[in-house]
Amino acid sequence: MKCYGVIGYPLDHSFSKKYFTEKFKQEGITDCSYEMFPLKSIDELKDLLIVQYPDLVGLNITIPHKRSVLHFLTDTTNIPTGLSACNCIKIIGKKIIGYNTDITGFENSLLPLLKTHHTHALILGNGGAAEAVKFVLKKLNISYQIVSRKIHEGSHLTYADLDEAIIKENELIINTTPVGTFPNVDESPAIPYQYLGAEHLLFDLVYNPSKTVFLQKGEEHGAATKNGYEMLVRQAEES
Repeated sequence: MKCYGVIGYPLDHSFSKKYFTEKFKQEGITDCSYEMFPLKSIDELKDLLIVQYPDLVGLNITIPHKRSVLHFLTDTTNIPTGLSACNCIKIIGKKIIGYNTDITGFENSLLPLLKTHHTHALILGNGGAAEAVKFVLKKLNISYQIVSRKIHEGSHLTYADLDEAIIKENELIINTTPVGTFPNVDESPAIPYQYLGAEHLLFDLVYNPSKTVFLQKGEEHGAATKNGYEMLVRQAEES
């Protein structure tokens, strides 16, 4: 029996086990199982692979381990240069091969929505989930600024810096934070929504709930919106 799974913490929100278990059943794959491994620290991965589940052959990686898992990889040749995140690993004996399927998921779900005026973007958050977003925007020649709660290495603005001019200049806004994820469905990133308009596109990597407060507020001001479900499915299929 081949064992696959997902690591992250927490995993209450993860759709992976249900998705892949149903996929195996639908495709008649009977020699595979899929489990959830809630690891508070990435340091627990070594014990998981060697002691607890030596039959593991592949893992999906989610928050907060997409960056820290890089230290465990023995092969990073499939991760594009300049991308500091891994969300999928293949395990062959002692060889741990890293991939990033978020790139495919995000790019293919974003492209159909882009208009010619979407040339400047705000990325909310700068964790592992933001890495694929930054990579894709660079590829598409869309300039971006990182928004975080405090200025730190890699961020350009704080939420307090956001004003009418900045919001109107950046007509693509992407939430890569977990803010608004179930069960905290009443929360939303602290941006000045009143300056949004019909030219804006709001993309939320959150998929549960399907319409976050972030997206609801965008729609109230005429913005186009997209949640992260299609991205999630596309990256899952790629993995």
